[in-house]
Amino acid sequence: MTKSMSRFGSVLVANRGEIACRVIRTLQALGIRSVAVFSDADRDALHVRMADAAVRLGAAPARESYLNVAAVMAAARAERVDAVHPGYGFLSESPELARACAEAGIVFVGPPVAAIELMGDKMRAKAHVAGHGVAVIPGAGEPGMSDAELAVAADAVGYPLIVKPSAGGGGKGMQLVDDAAGLPDALATARRIARAAFGDDALLVERFLSRPRHIEVQVLADAHGGVVHLGERECSLQRRHQKVVEESPSPLVGADEGLRQRMGLAACDVARSAGYTGVGTVEFLVSADRPEEFFFMEMNTRLQVEHPVTELVCTIAGRPLDLVEQQLRVAAGEPLGFAQSDVALSGHAIEARVYAEDPDTGFLPSTGTALSLREPSGDGIRVDSALYAGMPVTADYDPMLSKISAWGADRAQALGRLDRALADTLLLGLHSNIAFLRALLADPAVGAGELDTGLIGRMLDDAHETGHEFSALGEEALPAAAALLWHGSPWNSAQAGPRPGPHPDLWHRRDGWRLGRHRPPEIMLETSGMRQLVPVPEEAPHGFDAARDGDAVWLGRGGASARFRRVHRHELLAETLAQLDRPKGAAAPEVRSPMPGTIVTVTVASGDSVTAGQVVATVEAMKMEHRLLATVDGVVTIGAAEGDPVRQGQVIATIAPHEGEGN
Repeated sequence: MTKSMSRFGSVLVANRGEIACRVIRTLQALGIRSVAVFSDADRDALHVRMADAAVRLGAAPARESYLNVAAVMAAARAERVDAVHPGYGFLSESPELARACAEAGIVFVGPPVAAIELMGDKMRAKAHVAGHGVAVIPGAGEPGMSDAELAVAADAVGYPLIVKPSAGGGGKGMQLVDDAAGLPDALATARRIARAAFGDDALLVERFLSRPRHIEVQVLADAHGGVVHLGERECSLQRRHQKVVEESPSPLVGADEGLRQRMGLAACDVARSAGYTGVGTVEFLVSADRPEEFFFMEMNTRLQVEHPVTELVCTIAGRPLDLVEQQLRVAAGEPLGFAQSDVALSGHAIEARVYAEDPDTGFLPSTGTALSLREPSGDGIRVDSALYAGMPVTADYDPMLSKISAWGADRAQALGRLDRALADTLLLGLHSNIAFLRALLADPAVGAGELDTGLIGRMLDDAHETGHEFSALGEEALPAAAALLWHGSPWNSAQAGPRPGPHPDLWHRRDGWRLGRHRPPEIMLETSGMRQLVPVPEEAPHGFDAARDGDAVWLGRGGASARFRRVHRHELLAETLAQLDRPKGAAAPEVRSPMPGTIVTVTVASGDSVTAGQVVATVEAMKMEHRLLATVDGVVTIGAAEGDPVRQGQVIATIAPHEGEGN
């Protein structure tokens, strides 16, 4: 079913967050009615406020809302929309949604079902493109292969290798394996994540290239045989196979127009061979040691997170590029209306993804409320965001909060503008990776364009060895936090009475007043897991943005932020009493969750004997898994079950010493 785009009276956006907002903005610019969908966690979200209408899908868990095809289609029918735009993630590469739209007479803003199914199966996709003359990375995998069969295939492929779910994308479930000993755990983890994320636990193994660079090509195809490429993007700066910083054009391709055209033609061949229509991305891996060789990795049959950098550098016949508008035109059956020769690239653009995570605690996901928010602006700056002051950030969805992009006449100017934009960004109330992004951009290898997918890992190893903290605010932060928490705080004002002038009962004041030389009051502060007794200055040092959070205060400066919590005497006393019965130097017997999330596996049962370092459970939040380890030897008591939601710091298990021990 096709319609002229002018007849798209209304379009449902089957997504959330910044991508839903971005699609709605284009719909508004085109005069098309927008319909948002939301879960209970997103009832007050920005995309809901922006849309002309909004429909509740279900409870917060994605499978009960954004991944529920029946609920999405019910909303589409109820609002009588002409088309459904899936954004990226969730159902964007779901043949079930595309098929359901076709059956309901509603246009799916994406490629045909056959193309989604072909490219959604990495095994079939690799065999398909290889048959059309496109080079692929050596690997193996067939649907239904057991772990034993994959182990045999892995020996033939050779180590190191990557274990990948056959379905889905975005790096979810990918495991790097250095040798055969690490393969069983990698297969188990990849299968578990693949089942949860894609409903399909088929896996493949693929050779891991030395110092690989991740370069992708944006393609656009219509239903009339027109296929063009819109330049390449470099996405080599990754952590745990998730992209962090992307740019266009690639520093590796640079001015090598011949290489650009060869990659672009290969990407167009892939799209054409699959019968592809709409916006898509063909991803290649390139060895930094042999940049003239590139290998097909996969095709993403949707709009990409990093599409803004392509829009910033690309024009079509002199007009700015809007990829969402192009998606809608193709979905409406219109021809592209331009040729490859009409596509021009100008300048350089770089995008940084802002995540709700704490770089100083191993990038654990962070939740909270955006107590204070300031997003950057200026020449060449673009912000794609769904944030607003007072917005709650939960553990239900991906931790990406926003994207900050910068355009420059050349790469150096784009890098400088992006760094200044990050420095001007303020987000208090939850941890973010903004300071880490600035440190990454300042790395000499990044400045030189010498990128590969392992660069961030090496940078983090160096930071760990040196004890570097990415969110450090300087030595003035502690006295600033102490002053802000003490002066005017509820417990201080209630205990101390009015601060100026004499008090009728000086002996009962608790503000540090005493006979003789003045001694300022002191409070115990905790930040980044460390505690320190801090004298309270009369005034807080200047230069910080601040936001109060109960018994804590958030400080921010230059893109960095940190939380400082006051530790009260009753808390210190309780901890001291708890340690009296514990052997000197022994670890705490409780196993706590380091982040809010959901228990996905429990590997032991109450009454089992465990040893220190043994995995007792796995918690998942924001698409990240974290293994919980036994702190001591003993007999375990489990306090949570698979599927249970947990809070940060919640006790998951308690370990008692074996009989006769600890006495």
